[in-house]
Amino acid sequence: MPDALPPFAIYLLGALVVPFLRGRVRQGFALLVPVIGFVNFFLIPEGVHWKVPLLDFELILGRADAWSLIFLNIFTILSFVGILYVVRDNDRLDLSAGLLYAGSAMGVIMAGDLLTLFFFWEMLTLGAVLCLLARRTTASGKAAYRYLLVHVAGGVILLAGLAIHLGSGGSVAFDKIELAGPGPILIFLGFGINCAWPLVGAWLTDTYPEASIGGVVFMATFTTKTAVYVLARTFPGEEPLMWIGMAMATIPIFYAVIENDLRRVLAYSLINQVGFMIVGVGLGTPLSLNGTAAHAYCHILYKALLFMSIGSVIYRTGKSKATELGGLYRCMPWTCVFCCIGAASISAFPLFSGFVSKSMIMSSAAAQGQTLIWLALLFASAGVFHHAGIKIPFFAFFSHDSGIRCKEAPVNQLIAMGIVAFLCVFVGTFPDLWLYRMLPNVEASYAPYTVGHVTDQLALLLFSALAFTLLMRSGLYPAEIRSTNLDADWFYRKGGRAIYRAFDWSLNGINTATARVVNGRVVPAITRFFAHGPSYLATTAMTPVWKIQGHDAEEIARRKELVYLRCERGAFPIGITACLAVFLLALLFVVSYLSHADHVHGNR
Repeated sequence: MPDALPPFAIYLLGALVVPFLRGRVRQGFALLVPVIGFVNFFLIPEGVHWKVPLLDFELILGRADAWSLIFLNIFTILSFVGILYVVRDNDRLDLSAGLLYAGSAMGVIMAGDLLTLFFFWEMLTLGAVLCLLARRTTASGKAAYRYLLVHVAGGVILLAGLAIHLGSGGSVAFDKIELAGPGPILIFLGFGINCAWPLVGAWLTDTYPEASIGGVVFMATFTTKTAVYVLARTFPGEEPLMWIGMAMATIPIFYAVIENDLRRVLAYSLINQVGFMIVGVGLGTPLSLNGTAAHAYCHILYKALLFMSIGSVIYRTGKSKATELGGLYRCMPWTCVFCCIGAASISAFPLFSGFVSKSMIMSSAAAQGQTLIWLALLFASAGVFHHAGIKIPFFAFFSHDSGIRCKEAPVNQLIAMGIVAFLCVFVGTFPDLWLYRMLPNVEASYAPYTVGHVTDQLALLLFSALAFTLLMRSGLYPAEIRSTNLDADWFYRKGGRAIYRAFDWSLNGINTATARVVNGRVVPAITRFFAHGPSYLATTAMTPVWKIQGHDAEEIARRKELVYLRCERGAFPIGITACLAVFLLALLFVVSYLSHADHVHGNR
């Protein structure tokens, strides 16, 4: 047992304590939690730790190897940065949600078995929902509800896949799974929903822009990256992932170009960048998998920086639409600088973080002869430069003067952005000193700063910038439209309503008809029987007796009425009661006799 604590335990305990603290004590404690987590990170040795027996299984709460430690490293850094970014407002829900989210993500990446993975996987959903609710608007509440529905459905699919996988003799170990059979396919799909795959990923662009300005930093860091991590663990080298990743990298570009909300632009670019990582997992080579890990690390940095810079703009202006912003470099110069660093990083400029990670995946695709994949990624690289590298800083801080004059971002936000901006430059300039040392496949060496790579990337970026300039000057660049862009969710929203109407007409129709028969006829009949049945039975049973006694119809009718009234009051005539008692005793005697006879016959 190592001296370190399970990373998730530190954060989850902190998330539980934060709501009960007040003032500066709460702020200090919330910042202390990730600091302790960072110190704890360096105390975790490689190996398997914190085993817990459960029924016939052994839960592994800590598997420390190159794959898990590189993700744990960046998650720990961003947990501190995210808390620092929101600590000034001292919102207990924001702080607690961030710590819960971080702890859940760390539980996923440190899991050594599928059961532990599933437990923390579902806790991620809770953290994200709280980050949405922390904004406290009607739109964020509805987005939280939709997010919950999608991810609960994804969790059910994943649980079904795990049950089938384990029930058919599959291993509980969180390792490579062959994509064959219903169990692994459902697991594959369950992971893909969190990864925001095409057709099932519209939840991301729907919900991320509605989160609190700090909550979206955590959401952009944890959910999709844990999904990339588990896919790299379980399904490396599966060919469908190449084509899924290619679609993710290319399709969002067209949406991001015309999107008006800058946080939604960043959400589309997030899917675009995750697409690169999924291609890397699908290629399955040591270099491409290293590229996936490295790009996830770098992407977390620059995407957090971009979301924080736009979050600071929202914090000071209350606006996030491209058509409502512009000219903010005058009053928010430092935020503008940090945003430009994030934009340069996502665009893969030399000396910035994206340059040393994205090219690993593209080089691997070229080396494997995947020309179509390589061309799609090249197009996606140019596209992300347009919508994130240029559009975000241009429309927020330059473009036309919107007339907005506001204060610079608060000091805590500037420090948080400064830390991440420094790391974007440091990792991009000196990848061998930090990032490359943590990659899982040490045998797959890569040198990003070659003459060919630098010149090719600069040429791509310069021609992309030239195209953007010409399109803007000519008026051909697509305008930011004040509208809602329809995504793949349109199909299942419309289809869901149609299915609801069909079920309402069929199943609810059957239910209504059944209720009419049962409640209108059957239940009243049964009620009448138990209320008046004994009286009817008594008069019916006595009628033959009275006829034998020679009473006429009038006398029989009188006696029936008399017996009926007495039975209704519970005063049964003694004669009738005695007859029923004799009949019951006779019936019991017959049953006993027959049972005894069968027993004797059986012994013979």
